[in-house]
Amino acid sequence: MHPFIHFGSLSLPGYGLSITFGAVLANVIAALMIRKRGEDWLDLILLEAYGLGGAFLGAKLLFLLVNIQKIDWSRIFEKEYFSGVMRGGFVFYGGLILAIIAVFAAAHFHKIDAMRYFREYTFLLPFAHAFGRIGCFMAGCCYGVPYDGRFAVTFPEDSFAPSGISLFPSQPAESVCLFIISAIILILQLTVSFRYSLELYVFLYGICRFFLERFRGDTDRGLYFGLSTSQWIAVLMVTASVIFYLYDRKKISSEEKEQDCVCPSL
Repeated sequence: MHPFIHFGSLSLPGYGLSITFGAVLANVIAALMIRKRGEDWLDLILLEAYGLGGAFLGAKLLFLLVNIQKIDWSRIFEKEYFSGVMRGGFVFYGGLILAIIAVFAAAHFHKIDAMRYFREYTFLLPFAHAFGRIGCFMAGCCYGVPYDGRFAVTFPEDSFAPSGISLFPSQPAESVCLFIISAIILILQLTVSFRYSLELYVFLYGICRFFLERFRGDTDRGLYFGLSTSQWIAVLMVTASVIFYLYDRKKISSEEKEQDCVCPSL
């Protein structure tokens, strides 16, 4: 729980430093894998650039959407107020959804097989995301509900979380889940040439996020019919992952049947 990490006279925000470290480490791992396979890594860098742009835009747009009633739109053109709104925060699911859309759009435009990269490198998404949740823990954002049980945490006064109150460790819990999801996907890829890495990531993270959301204390995203915005998105993402999996399985089955069909010669 260190909002800032100090290196002598230099103070760096722990949140941003954690995200940067996770992103850099994930890219180093990807670069080593590409080098070992003798592949061209420029296509991956291009898709990642589009994905990062989509992630930033989507995360900010969803944040503004879920906080639309709290924003004083009459002051939105005031420089300081606008700057404060833009610095206000991000919603991960918005970033994930628009990042995936941006990657596939870029792949279509540049004639790149995006699914091949998703199958091989999706495990790095939850891996990097896990470091982002460590950054949340250091800053105090995305904090948990009041909790006095095992592993309870208390934040200092300069954190986003309420200070001096024992809270559920929602950020470390999600980080652990993300590392586990990353390990599961990687193991499946290495052992059985798993082709549904992206679908499995979205499915497992959706389930993880749905249940962990019940222990989140920052309910600013609102509740609708008893579920938070993130829980509803989790339900939609899990459903979408299952639909895409079943669609692909049906497509493969149809292709195999066509290959097995032997037409009589005329």
